[in-house]
Amino acid sequence: MEEILDILKYILPSLVVLAATLLVIKKFMDAEQRKHMYEIRKENQKVVTPLRLQAYERIVLLMERISPENLVLRVHKPGMSAKLLQDNLIVTVKTEFEHNLAQQIYISSSTWDVVKKVKEDIIRAINIAGSQLPSDATGVEFGQKLFEVMSKLEKSPTHVAISIVKNEIRQLF
Repeated sequence: MEEILDILKYILPSLVVLAATLLVIKKFMDAEQRKHMYEIRKENQKVVTPLRLQAYERIVLLMERISPENLVLRVHKPGMSAKLLQDNLIVTVKTEFEHNLAQQIYISSSTWDVVKKVKEDIIRAINIAGSQLPSDATGVEFGQKLFEVMSKLEKSPTHVAISIVKNEIRQLF
């Protein structure tokens, strides 16, 4: 029995020292892991921040490009019929939107939902303007009707979206 007590005198302190050492090593490893994760996040921010800013810039540019005022001026060609202009405007809005689909990765879901809604609102306004004209209407008449439809809105959808994007940028940066 005395032999067991002698052995325990040596083993117990060793076990206590081992447990304390393991605890210190674990705390050190956890601290190193947190430090490493912080460094990774910091490095990612250096890469992601410029990409996010560029995404916001591209969304603002998209809104400017699909605003009816700019869209009609850019797409309308002399002698175009209203129907052809309507079709070309819709194709242009969809193309511009599809070209910027990847930007949704870098902006909030709520802002992306606003961008999608603006696209749908612009297409709806284009179709409303087209439905209010006779089949032989000219592109100029279509443009005027589209501006009339847009002027009845309380606020321009593209301007609202741009304001939302600007507010989001201010909150993030």
